[in-house]
Amino acid sequence: MAISLSLGLLILRLGVGLTIAAHGAQKLFGWFEGSGLTKLTQGFEKQGFKPAWLWVWLVVLGEFGGGISLALGFLTPLGAAGVFGAMLMAIFKSHWKNGFWNSKRGLEFPLALLTMAVGIGVIGPGSYSLDALFGLALPGTLLFLVLAVAAALVDIVGLIISRPAAVAPTEVKPTEARPTEVKSSAS
Repeated sequence: MAISLSLGLLILRLGVGLTIAAHGAQKLFGWFEGSGLTKLTQGFEKQGFKPAWLWVWLVVLGEFGGGISLALGFLTPLGAAGVFGAMLMAIFKSHWKNGFWNSKRGLEFPLALLTMAVGIGVIGPGSYSLDALFGLALPGTLLFLVLAVAAALVDIVGLIISRPAAVAPTEVKPTEARPTEVKSSAS
């Protein structure tokens, strides 16, 4: 059972990790028909993230860095929390409004990646990982949970600061009444 569990975790880590790392490479390098950093930064500015460069680097770190971390099984709790944070923000900022299904750019796909990252963060990388090879005995589940909570708090801050400003109602002034001319009829 231990061999099949570690093999299953390796397959899961590679699938999720490489998928999200490729998604991050679109943003970081412009690969795979991606936007690249300049267009991504402009998009974040339009969405109201301030400073945009900070939020861009957080998403790139979560997606590209977290994905590579998961694929290699290296510093796995950190990588899993990075993917969790990036996908949580993506769900609430970009996909929630489109409903569930991916065919309509809904939250189905980022939710699947988030869920798999949480599973790996809780279970750990398995025996076929760089963490195991290097003997990194991280407090896996606890460390992941602490980092995931921190990522969620950062996401909440990002969602709050990027909210569109409330539009103040315009004051409508009543039209001033014009004095009416009173014609008196004198006979």
